[in-house]
Amino acid sequence: MEILHSKILGEGQPFIILHGFLGMSDNWKTLGTQYSENGYQVHLIDQRNHGKSFHSEAFNYDILSDDVINYMDHHNIDSAYVMGHSMGGKTAMQLATSHPERVTKLIVADIAPKYYPPHHDFIFDGLSHLDFDQISDRREADEALSKHIKERGIRQFLLKNLYWEEKEKLGFRFNFDVLKERMEEIGENISSNAVYDGATLFLRGDRSEYIQPADAPEIKRHFPNAEIETIDKAGHWLHAENPKQFYEKSFSFLNS
Repeated sequence: MEILHSKILGEGQPFIILHGFLGMSDNWKTLGTQYSENGYQVHLIDQRNHGKSFHSEAFNYDILSDDVINYMDHHNIDSAYVMGHSMGGKTAMQLATSHPERVTKLIVADIAPKYYPPHHDFIFDGLSHLDFDQISDRREADEALSKHIKERGIRQFLLKNLYWEEKEKLGFRFNFDVLKERMEEIGENISSNAVYDGATLFLRGDRSEYIQPADAPEIKRHFPNAEIETIDKAGHWLHAENPKQFYEKSFSFLNS
């Protein structure tokens, strides 16, 4: 059985953080360090097919949730605070509803328990045009990607995944082929009768469309003890766009 790769920071109560689609544990390093300096042992996890974790054809939220349980068992963690962003938020919801006894409190960042139609086509289209036989550094990769993806922030987020596959040959850490093929799975919902009664915080970006006011009843149906709070001046990458407010609201909830 393969165990997910992680970075573990600090000592204290276990706190697992799950990145979003095409992200990795590094995206959470700054915030993770803050939590770790204030009483938490932070586990920044790379989910399968992402970061430095193993690649696999199997990919859905039941499997991603089981990966986290296997990780917890491996590290002798009975229960943990769990936070997930976007795809990681879906994994966290699945984990909490399937194994409520393993989740002390749950934080879900900018994703709702509902189906989202595939909307990453333009990203995969852009990435598929990168020819690593021709591209020799990040600057060239960014230049090539800019022809397909105009938003600099999205390009920088994606290019964080670049690494030297071999001498003088760049590649992506994520499993491009499987993730492209399984795009439909990313939008899938948790099971319709899934419920987690524990304390839950949903954080939404005020400029993001991922959590709408109309989603509140569905959130409450699956997570009856959920609070929904808004992060100001932030879109879908709310933890990167307003890290100060994100930290304050999440830390206050963890300690309440």
